[in-house]
Amino acid sequence: MTSTATPAPPTAFSAARTLATAARVLRQLRHDPRTIALLLLVPCVMTALLRYVFDGSPRTFDAIGASLLGIFPLITMFLVTSIATLRERTSGTLERLLALPLGKADLIAGYALAFGALAVVQSALATALSVWLLGLDVTGSPWLLLLVAVLDALLGTALGLFVSAFAASEFQAVQFMPAVIFPQLLLCGLFTPRERMHPALEAVSDVLPMSYAVDAMNEVLTRTGVTATFVRDIGVVAGCALLVLALGAATLRRRTT
Repeated sequence: MTSTATPAPPTAFSAARTLATAARVLRQLRHDPRTIALLLLVPCVMTALLRYVFDGSPRTFDAIGASLLGIFPLITMFLVTSIATLRERTSGTLERLLALPLGKADLIAGYALAFGALAVVQSALATALSVWLLGLDVTGSPWLLLLVAVLDALLGTALGLFVSAFAASEFQAVQFMPAVIFPQLLLCGLFTPRERMHPALEAVSDVLPMSYAVDAMNEVLTRTGVTATFVRDIGVVAGCALLVLALGAATLRRRTT
């Protein structure tokens, strides 16, 4: 049976509607302690575990710890955002919202704002733990580490919002992780410098945003100030996040049944 209801016409972007959407998402997440634990505690636990895995070789932790400060938040935000957004799609919540005078930009910005706020808290906890408790030795400012970690988490949020449109179940949303996250993880330069890879793989890594996130972390690790390379790297990560958010807004559509 086909519904005869027609969706509300698109409206201009509204900060009030965006904030209302973000507040609704945060209220829902507040009643989901497992998700909160996954978002805020797992990156810290994984970072601490890594530190003590390399307890006899602290320089190894210094070499890869900064990079993982960006990778762990990206992965967790991708998982949580994709599953949470898919749940809203499959439950009909998004369809009901799109039938209201609520623009796609309001909706996607509200989701990004809510998960982005959590990303800031998550990144701040992981960065503070690594630098002040686990002894991560960085040449640059810890605030620059935090900036990159937040941008990486926002990129994970954007990717999660985007891929949720192509999954029919939460299990399928998780299945996107090997396709979207794992190739970037292997090619980002964490395991070996990108210039030592096969030329074809190096070319692929040059277009993957996680590569620039790792490069930005390494700049903070080895440079005292804000370099042109650092600015380029965080610009690429931020630009990719905005691009993917725009693509995510384009996938928002009202499904009639």
